[in-house]
Amino acid sequence: MIVITAPTGQIGGRVLGILLNEAPERGEELRVIVRDPGKLPDAVRDRVDVVTGSHGDAEVVDRAFAGADAVFWLAPPHPQAPSLDDAYSGFTRAAAKAFTAHGVGHVVGVSALGRGTPAARRAGHVTASLAMDDLIAGTGVAYRALACPSFMDNLLRQVASIRDDGVFTDTAAADRTAPMATTGDIAAAAAGLLLDRSWTGAGEAPVLGPEDLSANDMVRIMSEVLGRPIRYQRQSLEDLRAAFTGRGVGDAIVQGYVDMMRAKDDGIDLGVRRTPETASPTTFRQWCEEVLKPAVQA
Repeated sequence: MIVITAPTGQIGGRVLGILLNEAPERGEELRVIVRDPGKLPDAVRDRVDVVTGSHGDAEVVDRAFAGADAVFWLAPPHPQAPSLDDAYSGFTRAAAKAFTAHGVGHVVGVSALGRGTPAARRAGHVTASLAMDDLIAGTGVAYRALACPSFMDNLLRQVASIRDDGVFTDTAAADRTAPMATTGDIAAAAAGLLLDRSWTGAGEAPVLGPEDLSANDMVRIMSEVLGRPIRYQRQSLEDLRAAFTGRGVGDAIVQGYVDMMRAKDDGIDLGVRRTPETASPTTFRQWCEEVLKPAVQA
């Protein structure tokens, strides 16, 4: 039995899709925890055991983890959380107790790069995510934290600006290179670990994409794929703060984003060497052709 949290999200939904195809032939049953089962397609609901509620709720995870061999864990966004600890470790504490109570053997979680780097203690969401990993690992469960860089898919939030103005925005220096990965590749890494549970102990599983990219690289590739010039506009951290605040995000979460983006520009994502095991396959050009271009043209 594999339990999937956040099954309607951009990563959890992809994990579920992969497992629906591959788990049955391996004799694996699937269970999902979801606040609103109506967001699952009918064909999916007919093939999984559904536990309704929040996976931050002790009673919900107690029901969901009964008989579970493995869990896919993702702490969902919480824009109004009073602190980053509350959004990550606080949300996870009930599940950590349930892992132990129900003898869950393996957990795969979505986390961040940065462990062991100088900025890891002051990197906002990254710091909180690493603390969540420590909480889960401390239960004694076999745990793999998918150590992720920034997502290529986050550019989809800027489709209107790219389409209408030929501009994409970030806070990094234009020539600063860093790894990037797709949510599809992250989901594939998670599904592989959930299906092959021969691993033991606690550790990280970095998902680095196939190449490091700068904003200059990205605008060049986007311009070539979209057939029109795209330019990069660097946003200040204070402008980033104002944008999140204007969308109603709470102060603690906003500060977490500011601290995280400052740490990324200082190179927090560069602490892991890319190898055949840590690289993931989808290039930025391929993602632009398959995902960004159709979204811009829609």
